[in-house]
Amino acid sequence: MPVLFNEGFRLDYQDTGTGAPVVLVMGSGGSGSVWHLHQVPALVAAGHRVVTLDNRGVAQDGSGGAGFTVADMAGDVAALIEHLGIGPCAVAGTSLGARVAAELALTRPELVRRLVLMAARGRSDALSTAMVLAEQELDELGIELPARYRAVVQALQQLSRQVLTDDTRATDWLDLFELSEPARATVRAQRRLYPMPDRLAAYRAIRAPTHVIAFADDMLAPPVRGREIAAAVPGATFEVIDGCGHLGYLEEPETVNAALVAALGLPPAVV
Repeated sequence: MPVLFNEGFRLDYQDTGTGAPVVLVMGSGGSGSVWHLHQVPALVAAGHRVVTLDNRGVAQDGSGGAGFTVADMAGDVAALIEHLGIGPCAVAGTSLGARVAAELALTRPELVRRLVLMAARGRSDALSTAMVLAEQELDELGIELPARYRAVVQALQQLSRQVLTDDTRATDWLDLFELSEPARATVRAQRRLYPMPDRLAAYRAIRAPTHVIAFADDMLAPPVRGREIAAAVPGATFEVIDGCGHLGYLEEPETVNAALVAALGLPPAVV
């Protein structure tokens, strides 16, 4: 896997396909390889060159890092785009990755041709603030939740009602969550990026054509928060995909892929 170093941080990335470039930015705790399960094949088939990366704090050498900001993470994506010479390009992110993508569009607008924000929010609300402060308190106290309990919490927070009420699918997801705990240093470092300040006023300065995708059953970034972003960004469009929780791109990948491909489109030069 190719590697780029930016400000001393290792960024592992993958560059797949040819055509119109798009950079995919993953959410909290996840590596860029998650995109390769469903989204990368669909986008490559649609004529895109797809670049994925492991966000700052997710280095494969085990260096979780600490003390970085969302602006630092946006700087990493900018450095990768410049390193590959693919700007301006489309950028899509989910959850924390959407927050990073939005900041990139604000700070380096010349690098962003089109913007897609999935499972996104422009501010923390009372419930999300209480949740992250409680999680940070567990970190400070050195309390590690048992894997089985952590899996249940993740399922309730991140999955749709359809999955949670389907015994077979719910059991499969619980097993996956229990076995795939992200590196604790990564989770803790990225948790410190929250609560999220209100960025809605700042998002009014985004000039890249923007599409916001919300997932109907998303507990962590409910559709009302995505709608706030779409209302703030000039000319932004908005859609809600049913049957999905926060991990909609994994729960209902075909539906999400179709929405993503439609939102990204292709520039005239490669049609």
